[in-house]
Amino acid sequence: MIPRKPLGFLIFAALAAASAAFVWFGLPHDREVKSLGIFLVKLLPFVFATEAVARLDVEWAKRIRLAVWSVPVAFLVYFLYFVPKIFFFGGVAAGTREAFYGLYYHVLTVTPFLIMGMTLAFRLGGGSAALVRRLSYGMLLLMLSGLEDLAFLTVNDHTDPAWATIPEVWDWASHMTVFLGHPPTKYEAYAFIAVHVVLALAVFFSPQRWWDSLRLRFVRTRTESA
Repeated sequence: MIPRKPLGFLIFAALAAASAAFVWFGLPHDREVKSLGIFLVKLLPFVFATEAVARLDVEWAKRIRLAVWSVPVAFLVYFLYFVPKIFFFGGVAAGTREAFYGLYYHVLTVTPFLIMGMTLAFRLGGGSAALVRRLSYGMLLLMLSGLEDLAFLTVNDHTDPAWATIPEVWDWASHMTVFLGHPPTKYEAYAFIAVHVVLALAVFFSPQRWWDSLRLRFVRTRTESA
């Protein structure tokens, strides 16, 4: 049986997910608002999600460690679906290589800003300092992993033969090149991604006592040096 306290949260979360699925998969992706009814329907996922968050029982969320997985999942939905789509459609619309590079730079700059906004909201809501660090550093590892590069190749409908299959050499992935000393091959990129994902998961789900121990050790070192 579902506990009484989180019941309202779970109901509205389910309504938010169902309405979002209907809006995304059941309605056309029009730029223009065709009618007031469609406009209001498209607002329903936001309304239901807001009500779900407002009804969330904080103590229950802490017991199930909701923040440890829900915040990274929300980040990954943005980073592994919407960012590749932005680059895919933006690359067509940009027209020039310089314009696309400007788009690319701005999106990747706003991404750590969003990470900090999410962790700031968590901290202001009473989240612990240790968990803020784990969420922030873990999501940064996911950002730097190369997962978005792989998502760009897999979630978009590429017609260019150069991108229709996963390239054997990822010569655009400069953040991997600076670590490896050469543009990564496809399998080196996979290994790079896997290592970063494992490290991120270790940050998210490592025992709390490890982080408390690091904090105590840092405080003790500062006290002794003073």
